[in-house]
Amino acid sequence: MYDMVHQMRTRIITSPSFSGDKIIGAILFENTMDRYIEGLPTGQFLWEKKGIVPFIKCDKGLEAETNGVQLMKPIPGLDDLMIKSASKNMFGTKMRSVIKKANIEGIQAIVQQQFAIGKQILQAGLCPILEPEVDIASPEKEAIETILKTELLKGLDALQESESVMIKLSLPSKDNLYQDVIDHPRCVRLVALSGGFPREEANAILSKQKGMIASFSRALVEDLNFEQNQKDFDKALAATVDSVYRASKAP
Repeated sequence: MYDMVHQMRTRIITSPSFSGDKIIGAILFENTMDRYIEGLPTGQFLWEKKGIVPFIKCDKGLEAETNGVQLMKPIPGLDDLMIKSASKNMFGTKMRSVIKKANIEGIQAIVQQQFAIGKQILQAGLCPILEPEVDIASPEKEAIETILKTELLKGLDALQESESVMIKLSLPSKDNLYQDVIDHPRCVRLVALSGGFPREEANAILSKQKGMIASFSRALVEDLNFEQNQKDFDKALAATVDSVYRASKAP
């Protein structure tokens, strides 16, 4: 199964439209990081052949919901994974937790966990992407985002001048809600996950957010399938990359 998954990922990465001209970075699973593309380790191929910065997904899934959130499960062997990731030319990491309700205690726990593990990753010399995802189906989404913004700014304020992180968030209900996060000197980049929005809708929301760029996964592969011939595959991926790139550059 993993061989077939890697074939599909290889097909995406080696497509002419998947390049550093419009794509800054790519997030890899550990299994993908450990594999090769055209004789090179995946991360090395991305950087040397495509000009794309590689990141490694380092979380091990989610705990059961408590106080309206799902914290990350413990990450055993994180230090060893960081050593291996650095040796395989990873620039940084990504780790996801989920917020479902506007529970202050739960959101504070999510943000504190993200920053605590983020600092551990920084000590290993990698740049963490913190991802406290807001469930887009939550009826409390807008209230969640207001609380989350406050807690993220507290976390950023507590970082040392030598510590900077990236942050990955669900597309906000209120346009430019996270502008203060984007402008914070300890925030390298704020990127958006599609979170279940269809690509066209995700692009429309993203295009209204100043300084927020896409980090889409599901929306990126929405029009791709294994059975497509190479011409149709490349054409569909090129159209997707172009649409997401244009949404990321606006306004």
